[in-house]
Amino acid sequence: MSGARSASSHGLMVTLVGLALAAAPAAAAALSTKVYTVTIQQMSFGQPPKTLHVGDRIEWVNNDIFVHSATAADKSFDVELKPKARATIVLRKPGTVSFICRYHPGMKGQLVVAK
Repeated sequence: MSGARSASSHGLMVTLVGLALAAAPAAAAALSTKVYTVTIQQMSFGQPPKTLHVGDRIEWVNNDIFVHSATAADKSFDVELKPKARATIVLRKPGTVSFICRYHPGMKGQLVVAK
């Protein structure tokens, strides 16, 4: 009986170690991602950061008195922001993404996302 219990405990330990090792890269990736803020005010987008990577987050903050959106030309994101609202997106793929405000098409910007 103790042999069966020992084998069972050993199997559980191997499983737990395997799960911990599998989760380690995901945890490390989550720690290396960054959150950047792009502020909207006076009918314009603030300058996005020059260094962005897949997995990073953009927090859009509308400090204006009007409703705005951050709408990607490639449809990868589309957030609507009431005055004083915030919304966060995750950058899922590398490349250059142009964006506009749906309500004020003269408001434009670009995100350049590296791997």
